[in-house]
Amino acid sequence: MGRIIAVANQKGGVGKTTTSINLSASLASLGQKVLALDMDPQGNMTSGLSVNKEEVENSVYDLIIGNVGIEECICKNVYENLDVLPSNINLSAAEIELIGVENKEYIIKNEIDKVKDRYDYIIIDCPPALSMLTINAMTTANSVLVPIQCEYYALEGLSQLIHTIELVQERLNPELEIEGVVFTMYDARTNLSLQVVENVKDNLNQNIYKTIIPRNIRLAEAPSYGMPINLYDPKSSGAESYMLLAEEVINKGEE
Repeated sequence: MGRIIAVANQKGGVGKTTTSINLSASLASLGQKVLALDMDPQGNMTSGLSVNKEEVENSVYDLIIGNVGIEECICKNVYENLDVLPSNINLSAAEIELIGVENKEYIIKNEIDKVKDRYDYIIIDCPPALSMLTINAMTTANSVLVPIQCEYYALEGLSQLIHTIELVQERLNPELEIEGVVFTMYDARTNLSLQVVENVKDNLNQNIYKTIIPRNIRLAEAPSYGMPINLYDPKSSGAESYMLLAEEVINKGEE
């Protein structure tokens, strides 16, 4: 029985898509069978895993509006052990199309249920908003992984996100839990990064991953080449960090 992890934070620019891409790819390179599910209309996870979002025949949008089944949407073996369910700008219209649709919170869950037994992990990249697309991701997922940028406003909006997760737990998906918090864009040269980590640890009653993702130029470059960091520059500190995070995620599941 695979684990389904939604990577969510309604704040943009916190390393959410970077984490979705590189956690998926790192898990796959550790021999886990992974489906990367892109729920963000920007489609950055799709293109960051070398799938051309403009040219895919079917995307999450087609799935949501009921044009196709999930089998027709999945791009198989994009990398070894890694399949991608792509997204593109069409998905931004889904919110409007879903008005008045019954059980619209469960559309993605019902489709993923058909294929989830094939995968060890399904990693969902959520849009940077608490929208119907995010709700669909959270009804599908077993847990939510929250990337937090090491900056002054890190905690802002976090309580709102936790509140949303609790509402989804209460009303739509009682199984949902918070997987944990992962710190991103850590700059060892600044006291601020260290303070943020300490502050969050003091204020958050959540599991916090030991692995901290550094601010790393190679990590920022990789998506423009359509590659995860473990293929673009496997020796970089970014690649090593995401491998450690993937191992932590696997070990947490075995506990």
